[in-house]
Amino acid sequence: MNQSKSTYSHIIKTEAKRLGFLSCGISKAEFLEDEAPRLEKWLNNNRHGEMQYMENHFDKRLDPTKLVEGSKSVISLLLNYFPSEIQNENSYKLSKYAYGTDYHFVIKDKLKSLLRFIQNEIGEVNGRAFVDSAPVLDKAWAAKSGLGWIGKHSNLLTQQVGSFYFIAELIVDLELEYDTPVTDHCGTCTACIDACPTEAIIQPYVVDGSKCISYLTIELKENIPTSFKGKLDDWMFGCDVCQDVCPWNRFSKSHNEPLFNPHPELLDMTKKDWDEITEDTFKKVFKKSPVKRTKYSGLKRNINFIKNNI
Repeated sequence: MNQSKSTYSHIIKTEAKRLGFLSCGISKAEFLEDEAPRLEKWLNNNRHGEMQYMENHFDKRLDPTKLVEGSKSVISLLLNYFPSEIQNENSYKLSKYAYGTDYHFVIKDKLKSLLRFIQNEIGEVNGRAFVDSAPVLDKAWAAKSGLGWIGKHSNLLTQQVGSFYFIAELIVDLELEYDTPVTDHCGTCTACIDACPTEAIIQPYVVDGSKCISYLTIELKENIPTSFKGKLDDWMFGCDVCQDVCPWNRFSKSHNEPLFNPHPELLDMTKKDWDEITEDTFKKVFKKSPVKRTKYSGLKRNINFIKNNI
């Protein structure tokens, strides 16, 4: 391990690009001082609704050295999921990230390949891969690593490609050259705040998760409160409104990951097809999809709520 930190960083970023990642940024594994009071306030105000898991592992969520022993660097990676084809207009809506194979599987494989590459090229490096399924503040690390800024809708934004991408990390016990954050380019724009159907963006940079359509259609296990009657805007799984209206997403380009391509039947289904969807069709169309998370019963609940509460 006698090469320079900048050489290591360069070869890691080159390999990340070869594996299909949009971009790669690196930051020092340390306590997220700025995020701590924000997260605490958000939780205290119950902005997480029934997502109890957000209350767990508070310290680990803010300090990767408590999550991965001996960690020195957080390697943040972005993977594009913007589709080349969108669902037909006479249909209930599905968030674009859910069109193809569950991203957890796709990204985990790429992260494991990157870690193997680092170990082969650099030597004995220990680390763990994370894809939004552990107490890691993905967006905060990506912003700290210079991959974009956190927009008023609380998603990561970049001037080059907007925000339709997944964020993942490798936390490793290797010192590397660290990137610096970029500046915020939201300016005076309030498009996302104005467009949110449920007014979940309660102020710039603060989202009440319990009002978000993604939360209501995926995370919420109870019945959707009647106070959201007529406000789901036909979204049956997830919601892209705040991203769709963002001017920076004019620069989104379609992904080139075959596994993110939708099941052939998905794009042609109409509202009538969705109303009559059977469990067998659900299993076929969403075989390895993130939509399985809401289960057949959850998707039917969402569709019925939209249909009966216009």
